[in-house]
Amino acid sequence: MNAPILVRFWPGLLPYFTVLDAMREFTSQRDADTLDQMWILQHPPVVTLGRNADATDVLDPGPIPVIRSDRGGKVTYHGPGQWVVYLLIDLPRMGINVRTLTTAMEQSVIRLLQRRGIEAHARSDAPGVYVGNAKIASLGLRIQRGRSYHGLSLNTEMDLSPFQRIHPCGMANLAVTQVHDLCPDWPSHEVAEALMAELSVSLDRPLKKGGA
Repeated sequence: MNAPILVRFWPGLLPYFTVLDAMREFTSQRDADTLDQMWILQHPPVVTLGRNADATDVLDPGPIPVIRSDRGGKVTYHGPGQWVVYLLIDLPRMGINVRTLTTAMEQSVIRLLQRRGIEAHARSDAPGVYVGNAKIASLGLRIQRGRSYHGLSLNTEMDLSPFQRIHPCGMANLAVTQVHDLCPDWPSHEVAEALMAELSVSLDRPLKKGGA
C-alpha cells in the first residue's frame, strides 16, 4: 500500500505569509522519509500574484493586500469561505510529474462537484476547474528539488465581489462562481471533507489525519 498523506486542517483564518513561510520551511527541511502532507485552511482577504502574473491585472485592490507569491500562475484572490489545499508532495518518490499532479487536482474537484449533479470541466488553455464559463477552482504549484508546495483553491461560500478587483488568472471579464451558489444546502465543512476524499482517490494515497 502506498504511504499515507498526512492531512492537517487549520480552523480560523491564517495569514498568507504565515502559511507560505511554513510551506517553504517544511519543503526545505524534509528528507527522503518525511511523510507527504496536505494542508487545508482559509485565508483572510488577499490578492496573490504568481510568477507569471502581470501587475496590471490587479485593477483596484482597495483595502485588500497584494502579495507577490512564488507559485505558478497569475493573479487570484483568497478570502474567507474559500478552501485552500496546499499539497506538499515528493513527486519523484511518488512516481508522478507536475502535469499528473495538476490533473489529479482538477479531476478531484470535477468529481466532487459531479457527485452533487454539478457539471464541471478543466480547460487546456487555463488550469483550474470551470462550471460553464465561470471559474470555481484555481491551481498553482511550486516545485523545489522535486517537492511540491502551494496547490488549489475552491470557492465554497464566500464574497465573490473582490474578484471584480482583478483579472482572475490574467483573464479579463472571467466570471467566477462558488459551490454555495450551485448547491446551497451543502455545508462548507462537508465540502472540505469530500474534497480531501477525492484527492485521496486521485492520488491513490490513503489519508492520515494530523493536528493543526
